[in-house]
Parts: sequence; structure tokens; C-alpha cells
Amino acid sequence: MCVALPAFAISGEHGQLTGDGLEGFYRGGRRLLARCRVKVAGAEPVPVQGRMLTADRARFVGTVRTPAEAGPDPAVTVERVRDAEGVERITVRSAAVQELRLVVEVSLGTDLAELGAIAAGRAGPEIPAAVHASGLRWSAPGLHAVVTADPQPGDVLASAGLLCWEIQLPPGGSRNIELRVRPELPGRPRTPEPVAASRGGAPPPWGDAEADGDDPRAAALLAASLADLRALLVRDPGHPGDVHLAAGIPWRCGHLAPAEALWAARMTLPLGVRLAAGTLRTLARMQLPGPGPDRGRIPGALRHSGAHLPPGCTGVEATLLFPVVLAEARRWGLADQETEGLLPAAEGCLEWLRASVRDGVYLPDPAPGGPYRCEVQAHAHRAALLGADLLESYGRPGAAGLREWAAGLRRRFQEEFWTDDLGGGRPVAARTPDGRRIPHLGSAAAHLLDTGLLGGGAYAAGLLDRVQTEQVARLLGGPALDSGWGLRSLGAKEPGHNPFGHRSGAVRVHETAVAVAGLVAAGYEKEASGLLRGALDAAEAFGYRLPEMYAGEQRITGSAPLPHPAACRPAAVAAAGAVQLLASLAGVRPDVPAGSVAVRPPRTAPLGELRFTGLRVAEQPFAVRVSRLGLGMVEEAADGLQLGA
Repeated sequence: MCVALPAFAISGEHGQLTGDGLEGFYRGGRRLLARCRVKVAGAEPVPVQGRMLTADRARFVGTVRTPAEAGPDPAVTVERVRDAEGVERITVRSAAVQELRLVVEVSLGTDLAELGAIAAGRAGPEIPAAVHASGLRWSAPGLHAVVTADPQPGDVLASAGLLCWEIQLPPGGSRNIELRVRPELPGRPRTPEPVAASRGGAPPPWGDAEADGDDPRAAALLAASLADLRALLVRDPGHPGDVHLAAGIPWRCGHLAPAEALWAARMTLPLGVRLAAGTLRTLARMQLPGPGPDRGRIPGALRHSGAHLPPGCTGVEATLLFPVVLAEARRWGLADQETEGLLPAAEGCLEWLRASVRDGVYLPDPAPGGPYRCEVQAHAHRAALLGADLLESYGRPGAAGLREWAAGLRRRFQEEFWTDDLGGGRPVAARTPDGRRIPHLGSAAAHLLDTGLLGGGAYAAGLLDRVQTEQVARLLGGPALDSGWGLRSLGAKEPGHNPFGHRSGAVRVHETAVAVAGLVAAGYEKEASGLLRGALDAAEAFGYRLPEMYAGEQRITGSAPLPHPAACRPAAVAAAGAVQLLASLAGVRPDVPAGSVAVRPPRTAPLGELRFTGLRVAEQPFAVRVSRLGLGMVEEAADGLQLGA
């Protein structure tokens, strides 16, 4: 899967585009080319290797036997280098001792179908082709797709979608054929669309971060994740200075997904604050105006919540994340001028929170009238405390009221969201407005340990007391939730568990990352290390390009994680989650407004010695080394920062 939004290309490892399933070149949610099959000397190349070169380019190599070959060794290789932007370069090479004359055929076709129709199995038949310049063109209402070839083919057969060349290859010689796929929108101006932020060689909004150490997989995972994040970067043409991340390919590359974009921006703060700033500004423009109960809320779609709960609202999650990301970005070095520019939007989110709670204690999701979800209360509590810190820092009113509400929520939550059992108890997943408890155990419990970064490298208070926190840590590291490949979204022993259920048993990378970071911060390193190693092993099995989710089947000797057929890959929260997984091992806790940064890595050093370069604190390069004894040493930092252990 090659990605350069809003374009991407999908095929199997053989490299042929067959038109089956999702295969093809896409742009703006339409399949411009579904079929691109190459034959040389009347035969399809035998696949030898298919691999990614970068996030937006893939290389496929095959071999072809010719009648002139007497032995078992093929003399002709066919290389295809595919670019997500719609360029495919086909190179035919000969190692024969005599000159070869070969026919190269490229069979093309498309349905110009929308991605949603393809996903639903309603793509429709191929559209007839017409000869166009040095290639072919297909037409549907409002859209043409054109394929041009260089050099021009010797024969073009539109009825079969066939381009043909007769080439001569001297001993050791090669010939190139380049195909270009592009859309044409007849009769109307082209609507501006989000464009790849990295197009034209523009640098990403972070530095050249690298990892190295005893476990080489850390370096591979960080490099692949950064490549995926760069491929998913888009900018709004109306505000080209602001970039954010598309949620994932292929299913969620169109409209901005606010909650996923904010999670990804938050988890990549160790790389710098520019992505967070662009994401926050983009979402501030989407914030709902008043008057009315939705004033201050960031809009978001409903999301399936599994068998036990009705759909939740991603807008609620995004609204609660907004002040948190702003507050933490300030700690990492977002300038006061930019922070103050975003403060009214954060105040709007916090005002919506207080208005939605009204005279009660808990925040419903969706509001009003929805259940009181465990993780939503954790998000709301964190937003209140970090939001109060933010308001107080800039002399804005409302901090005391937020802290008072958070304290009341904490007292009630410890009693009403906890159920005792023979195993030591557990948090309940949700409460209904009439007081009924929904007790199933899932990955939502991980959010109870994610309290958010305050000043001096300290974390905000959590919703649980010390005994409850220890029990949640034990549950997160236990066999019901830890699949051996990461954290299940629903415990293996819970009713309705399905290893492929995206909210009822599958492993979701970003929640595994939230759990690992929360466990490290709370001091439960054994449980954190188990989840971390499982996720790293899964990343290796996926070629270090982690999907959004994968099956939560129990790991056994010799097994491998099972891909989820509906998962995005690459996905913003998976790539950013990988960054947070690794960054949690560095333990960097900045407080740039106070001019300090603390480094508190896990004492157990789960991956041995580990060194990070190219991180950013105060928007300056930051490098840290963690020894095999779990000791952190800062090797590079901005001038004027006071360093602490």
C-alpha cells in the first residue's frame, strides 16, 4: 500500500493490479485504475519479491523465461516501481548472451468506483476504454481517468484495454516504460482537496528522530512509523500553514477524524509541537458556535462500541482531548503566543464539559442521555485538571471550579465505578443514567492510568486510589487482556468476546500504547514491559508497519498475529502509538515554561540500552540515552533548560 494523500495505490505482493478487491490506484476516494497486468513474451512474470521502498513507493520484481533459455536460470527480470501519485515505471532487463526481441503487453481497466462502493461490494463492471493520446481514457459522469505511456506504445487496443510494445534487448540491456495515471474533471473547476503535506519535498513538522540500541527493532519501528506519519500528513488548502494527520488508509483518508488526529498529535509530542499546533488550529475552526447545548463542542461521528454499549461519540472524545493536547504541547514548548491564540477554543471545550455535566457528577456519552462510560470520565477528569492548569497559567477564570468538580468526580468514581470480586475487583465499563452497572473488562481501563502531564514533570492525579490503581495494573498485564501481542479491547473471558471485534477483542495499537505509558508513569514496569514486548513482536511480524488493529487471539509458540481485514494500514493512531511506545522508554517529562526537563526512564530497561536522537523539547533537538541499568542521560538539549532525574 503506497500512500501520498489524497492518492494511494494497493496491490498484492506480486505487484499485478488485478481489479480484485481493493486493488488499484486511487485519488480523492475514487479508483482511477483497477487493473494493470503486465506480460512479457506472452507470460506474466513469476513474482520474486514485493516490498515497500518508502511509504509512498513500492518495488516489485519478477522473472520471465524465454524460449532461448536452455537451463533453469531465467535471463529476463521485470522490475516495477510504483508511486502512490500515479506513476509506474516498468523496467525489463536481459542477462541473455544474445539479443532478445520481446513483446511487452500492459492490460488496463477501471470501474471509476467510489471507495465506499468497493468496500460494500458494489463497484460495478469495468468501463469501456477509448484511445487517448499515447494511452487510454475512461469516462464516467463528472470524471475521466487517463493513462499515458512513455514511450508511446506500438499498438493500442481500446476494446481490450491493451497497450503493446515490441522491444529489443541487447545482452545486458534494459528498456523502460513509464505509465502515468491522472484524473480529469470535465466541465467544472476542480474543488480544492487536502493535499499531502510532504509533497514537493517539504519537510515534516518534526526533526530527523532516530533510535538505536541493543534491540535493533526499536530503530526499525521508529523509522517505519515516521515514514507512515509523513505519508498521512495533509494540509487544508485554505490554511496551508496547518497540517494534521488523516486517520488511515484506505477507509478513513477523506474527512478529518478529530479524535484520531488529536490522539496522534498528542502521542507524537516528543517529536515536536508543530503537528499538535496545526491540528489544534484546524479543529478550532470546526468548533460549534452557540448558543445551544452544543456550544464549544468539536463535532464527531458516532462510533461502534461493541456488544455491551450503544455507539459513543467521537466528538465528545475530541472535545475533551483538545485542552489536554494544548496544555501538554505548552509543556513540550508551544510558544505562549500560539497557546494564547488557541486558549479561547480550549475554554469553549471546558465550558461545554461543565454545561453537559450540569448539576451532576458524570459526563454522558453521547450527551445528553447516554451512558456514563469509564474512559469518558477519565478523559473529562484529565481535561478538567490540565485545563485548570492552563487557565490559571494565563490568568483566566474557571480553574477553581474545574478542580472542585474533578475532586467530586474522583470521590464518587472510586465508589460507584468499582465492583469487588474474588479477583480483587475491577472498574466497571459504564453506568447507565438509572444506576445500572455494565461490568465487562476491556482496554478502556487503560485510560484510567492516563492522567496527563503537569508542571515539573509531574502527572495529574488519577480517578483511582492506590489499591485500585495497583489492581488495574495487574488486570492490564493479566492473560485476560494481554494477548501476548498487545492489549485486547475486551477481555478473553467476557461475554461477546471476539478476537476480530474492533471493540470486542481485537488489539488496538494506540490503546496498548496508552496502557504502556500509563503503567510506566505509575511505576508498574513489569506489566508495561509485557505489553511493550508483545506489541514490538507484532510490529516485527507486520514488517514494522503496524495496522490500526489486529486479532486478539492468544499468542502461542510459533504463532503470528492475525491481520484484521477491515483495519487501516497505515493508520495515524497506530504509527503515533508506536512513537509513544518507544518514547515511554525514554521517560522525558518537560516543563518548558518553567525551564526544566526531567528524564525518568523505566528502571528495568525493557529493551536494554536505548538512545534517541532528534527528539524535540522547546523546539530544539533533544537526545537521551538510557543505560541497561535504566539510568537516563541527556546528551543534547536546548540552552537554558535545567535537567533533572
